[in-house]
Amino acid sequence: MSQARATAPSSHWPVCSIAEAHARLTAPGMPFEMETMTIRGIETRVWKNAPPDLRSEVMACRAFAGREFIVYENERVTFDGFHRAVAHFAAQLIKDGVRKGDRVALIMRNLPEWPVAFYAAVSIGAIVTPLNAWWTGPELEYGLSDSGSKVCIVDAERWERIVEHVHNCPELKTVYVSRRTEEEAHPIVRRLESVIGDVNSWGALEDLSLPDIALSPDDEATIFYTSGTTGKPKGALATHRNITSNVIASAFSGARSLIRRGEAIPAPDPNAPQKVMLLSVPFFHATGCFAVLSPMLVAGAKIVLMHKWDPVKAFQVIERERVNLAGGVPTIAWQLIEHPERGNYDLSSLESVSYGGAPSAPELVRKIRETFPNSFPGNGWGMTETSATFTHHAAEDYLNRPDSCGPAVPVCDMKIVGAEGQTLGPDEVGELYGKGPNVVIGYWNKPEATSQTFIDGWVRTGDLARIDEEGFCFIIDRAKDMLIRGGENIYCIEVENALYEHPAVMDAAVVGVPHKTLGEEPGAVVTLKVGAEASEAELRGFVADRLAAFKVPIKVVFMTETLPRNANGKILKNELKKLFA
Repeated sequence: MSQARATAPSSHWPVCSIAEAHARLTAPGMPFEMETMTIRGIETRVWKNAPPDLRSEVMACRAFAGREFIVYENERVTFDGFHRAVAHFAAQLIKDGVRKGDRVALIMRNLPEWPVAFYAAVSIGAIVTPLNAWWTGPELEYGLSDSGSKVCIVDAERWERIVEHVHNCPELKTVYVSRRTEEEAHPIVRRLESVIGDVNSWGALEDLSLPDIALSPDDEATIFYTSGTTGKPKGALATHRNITSNVIASAFSGARSLIRRGEAIPAPDPNAPQKVMLLSVPFFHATGCFAVLSPMLVAGAKIVLMHKWDPVKAFQVIERERVNLAGGVPTIAWQLIEHPERGNYDLSSLESVSYGGAPSAPELVRKIRETFPNSFPGNGWGMTETSATFTHHAAEDYLNRPDSCGPAVPVCDMKIVGAEGQTLGPDEVGELYGKGPNVVIGYWNKPEATSQTFIDGWVRTGDLARIDEEGFCFIIDRAKDMLIRGGENIYCIEVENALYEHPAVMDAAVVGVPHKTLGEEPGAVVTLKVGAEASEAELRGFVADRLAAFKVPIKVVFMTETLPRNANGKILKNELKKLFA
């Protein structure tokens, strides 16, 4: 995976336009060559050299057998040990009766077992359904029952959260629990270690081949749930091609920066130093799984995990492991920059501090360059429905357009659509539509929502944006009633519905409250029924019993009158935001 090393911007930068750079890099015979295919009736550009499926990624990683792949506290997993554990668990899933197309749920924090379970299941043709490890028991029950998962792999903490709910998931036949010390008497539970052993012993497992299952690039591979405007999450159904497209897109951005700078693309060097990524976003997000795990596996890079994000521990890890790539969401970048102990550690190995998932201030772009002079900032835009990476923005391009999320990667198209459905011109603001080999099939078992969002190969993003003459995208606002807290999408209606369940609440609205590092947090404005009483603490606790902690309003403001609305009855949320100023 090529990375653009930080060098002083050339006086003649850029030496070519974005269009010229894309043309050179995607020319016949180049690693980034493209071809056009018909996928589900839609003509689509694809990366010619992308891995054909996720099983092939696991097979390819054996080229790096002796290298470390995953580091987690005192546990170190080589690529060889990873492959052995994947093959053993894949064989076990087949013994459990898992067949192509069956759903296998995965619910755990970032642990070495997560990618093992993920790749074992997708390698045999199962549809892996990673659920948000921060969800409550009822939310997890919904994901398990909606997906119809047959097998579930969880860590001990998540098992405690779902144990009271599994009886409401009739399709669920087996649950594998990792890192649980005591034996579990539940009839459908097995310890994951009984199949693959402890992490540090994976290298001693028998060297099995992966089960020989025929896979196609356009076979269904994953269901990642994304919150929806109806209040219930929707499962985005992705294919192997959707996901493996990230492998080439990830490498492309660095190569484009070199071309724009007038530098040569280095030839592949098997003896080049291994890249090291500090992962601070969850595997259960499209970013962590598709944009990090998959490309890192194919590139033979090392992924360092932390039990819980802590800036000082992150400094220690960056220094000890010589981390090259860090970031995740703007929150983390700010913390790396502003923490008073930063100067106590050698962070000179950092080459890139990148992030996505939330808007970032142009000031952050400049701060990264000032604080880590050997490193370039990077950003990108994508969503669950685009299988993560859609645009990439890095190096001098990002420094010069810090308010943009970059141009689309070459296999993707984007357009701006007006209120009447017309395609708008450069710098006109409308809804952003995207198309490419990474756009998912649709929503699991939700044909109506699918037809509203996916139109002739294009996905309606719900973001208001403009695209300049050179193809750089600028996200202006969100058309959907949504806020983003530290990279986590929060659909306001979901929180509002929880508040409406409280017997004292007559009217409720949730808005984004600005926060320097998290971007924004949810704040609620509530009108109580006549004669009813409820305190702020009571309402916050009421929501916390129903939704994940990051969705709980940080503050509840009470109004004695009905919330302000326009002539169509829509709450004027811009007015309500002033209450939190």
